[in-house]
Amino acid sequence: VQLVESGGGLVQPGGSLRLSCAASGFTFSTTDMTWYRQAPGKQREWVSRINSDAGTTYYTESVKGRFTISRDTAKNTVSLQMNSLKPEDTAVYYCNARYRGRDYWGQGTQVTVSS
Repeated sequence: VQLVESGGGLVQPGGSLRLSCAASGFTFSTTDMTWYRQAPGKQREWVSRINSDAGTTYYTESVKGRFTISRDTAKNTVSLQMNSLKPEDTAVYYCNARYRGRDYWGQGTQVTVSS
């Protein structure tokens, strides 16, 4: 199983970023996919999840209305569109797949929101 995140960077408050996660080595089409983040000095927290059928999405309260998760089964990718970014969104963002009872993680991509 391999998960590779991309798309992070430095953005001003109010700006946007789109994160992507390229997945391989497992049956992507039947696996729920999740984004987590970890800010400096804090525990990793769940941000958003999309079910395997792409019909159901979930968001932590602090990002509702600003972030949108999506998936492309043809490309085996899951994306996180982040709008109206705030300094408190600064964190390393990780892609997660729970496959056959095990959690798999990417290496993470840094998102920094600062003026």
